[in-house]
Amino acid sequence: MKTNKLFFMFLVVALIAVSGCASSQNSQNAKASNFGIKATIFKSSGCGCCNVYLQYMNKKGFNLEVMQTEDMDAVKAKYNIPASMQSCHTIIIGDYFVEGHVPSEAIEKLMAEKPTIRGIAMPGMPSGSPGMPGSKKAPFVIYAINKDGSTAEFMRI
Repeated sequence: MKTNKLFFMFLVVALIAVSGCASSQNSQNAKASNFGIKATIFKSSGCGCCNVYLQYMNKKGFNLEVMQTEDMDAVKAKYNIPASMQSCHTIIIGDYFVEGHVPSEAIEKLMAEKPTIRGIAMPGMPSGSPGMPGSKKAPFVIYAINKDGSTAEFMRI
């Protein structure tokens, strides 16, 4: 009898823990998909890290339309992304661009706060960032690109 009671208590605690984890993941995915805004990623067909980043974004609840292009320079020019802020792929979400291997938290902040900027960027391809191999060596710095083309720190992760 005592063994059955202990087993039952363990089972209840385990079920609560599992449902809490699942609801946390569902809430994170719902947060991303609830923006209800079309998002498009522009990437070249041969870029492996872009594919890994796309998988990361899908797991985070973002539904991205994929546009393959071999002329990424034209995409950067169209959205006026400064050369110093460029990376290998560009997302257009709502009225903003997201340049590079930007963590989903920064995109969620962008969409929640809706600042008067053109977009955000994490230039280069930092080790350990979403879609990139290696370990994180320092905090990721995400920059805001203002309407006049100037940049400022948007956030650190």
